[in-house]
Amino acid sequence: MSGSARQVLRNGMIVDGSEGEPYLADLAIRGDRIEAVGDVPAESGDVDVDCTGRLLMPGFVDAHSHGDGKVFDPDVQLALLRQGVTTLIGGQDGVSYAPGNGHYAAEYFAAINGPHPTYRGSRVSHLLTTYDHTTRINVAYLVPAGTVRHEVMGRSTATATAQEMGRMRYLITEGLRDGAVGLSSGLDYVPGLYSDTAELTALCEPVAAAGAVYVTHMRGGYEANSAAGVSEIAAISRHSGVRTHISHFHAAADTLLPILAGLRNDGIDTTFDAYPYTRGCTLLAMPLLPPELAIRPVDEILVELASPKTRAALRRDWFPLVDQKPSLGPEWPTMITLGHIRAPEYAWAHGLTIAEGAVRAGVDVIDFALDVLLASQLEVNAIMAVRYARPVAELGRILSHDQHVGGSDGIFVGAHPHPRAHGTFARYLREFVREHNFYTWAVAVAHLATRPAEIFQLGQRGRLAPGQIADLIVVDPAAVVDRATYEHPLTLATGIGDVFVAGERVLRDGHLTEVLPGRGLRRVPIGR
Repeated sequence: MSGSARQVLRNGMIVDGSEGEPYLADLAIRGDRIEAVGDVPAESGDVDVDCTGRLLMPGFVDAHSHGDGKVFDPDVQLALLRQGVTTLIGGQDGVSYAPGNGHYAAEYFAAINGPHPTYRGSRVSHLLTTYDHTTRINVAYLVPAGTVRHEVMGRSTATATAQEMGRMRYLITEGLRDGAVGLSSGLDYVPGLYSDTAELTALCEPVAAAGAVYVTHMRGGYEANSAAGVSEIAAISRHSGVRTHISHFHAAADTLLPILAGLRNDGIDTTFDAYPYTRGCTLLAMPLLPPELAIRPVDEILVELASPKTRAALRRDWFPLVDQKPSLGPEWPTMITLGHIRAPEYAWAHGLTIAEGAVRAGVDVIDFALDVLLASQLEVNAIMAVRYARPVAELGRILSHDQHVGGSDGIFVGAHPHPRAHGTFARYLREFVREHNFYTWAVAVAHLATRPAEIFQLGQRGRLAPGQIADLIVVDPAAVVDRATYEHPLTLATGIGDVFVAGERVLRDGHLTEVLPGRGLRRVPIGR
């Protein structure tokens, strides 16, 4: 909005982030800030927005997103804004573009994050600058520990030397000074899989000193094996003093909830994100290739996948272990659906399971999976079913926990992605507020806006109050619906038609406007 004209959102029900009941009021925006909430007398030049019958909420913070490189795409921005998301937390799972030149992430996470269209720097400050006024969405960033390890140690699987550890700690400290909101790890990916507890503890010490947070895709595959991964998180926290956050915590409620209670009883400061779906999504290569092969450069892996000798060895020695993975088991060919396939000759297989694709291709499931990876230069992602699907009642027990925050784990790469990228936050509101009453509207705001803004120290965001940055959404409580499904994953949510970022109206009646007020958010330490 040019000049000093106020925008006044009139007659909305304010859900302000205090967890108090919604109340009828006006809300005035001047510049990028909320000027007033309450009875706002009219001024000459006001631009009024009628919000009668709708809720005004702080913009949602997606605590776990893979939109780092795709957020510049207007279609991605529209998908996010139609869910009420105004801020992404990127740099997830230990792999993203900075520090360094970004080549490792663009190669290894090509099917997760995709390439970054403009980053040409070497450090976090350069990356954050790429988001300033180039998008309608804010992006905060975690220093990715796997990228840091690769920057210092290349593809080594060895224990870090003292000199290497010092260099890694320096890069993390530099990234935090540049504005990163914490450190992330991905301990089922490479190279994070080769970082032991002692290394991770040492890397978390500068994070603890800065008062930032350690965010982890924990070791061991989650589900029934979650206790082992959480035990390592607890050890890292105890010895470094760092706050911890568990990424996409998926397990049976009767497994997950006692683990969280145990952490709380032990004084471990932990939060977590989880999305309202039972299926996951990841690189196809992650569960189907052994780590000692996956750590190698892509060109070398492709040579091996083309070798009959290597395929025979994988079939004999590796795939029996895939059958034993706790999250998949021997039914894995029917549980993995192809979401993104780089190879155009396999475009017909988008949305099919490995088993279905193998039948159409006339080969067995192992050869089909390896053929697709080879033809796509490993750039394949897949939706992963779980062995025991969870009903809404069980998910509600998890998502209503007071240490939970909203995260989509959204991946925007692919012709047939997981619907969570287009539906997660509208699904929270439809399914867990309106239909099943696990949240009130006020509690939903705590989970989706206020609490994540506090965890990641996003400054004056996450609440509707005078002086706060005007990232806010206007929600039709009776109409907000997620429409993305596993069969039709790209369908946009409805019911959130107007969104403001830094006081600029980026979504009007469900359509993008021309303004680009998004920013690379720099961490604001508590007390500043």
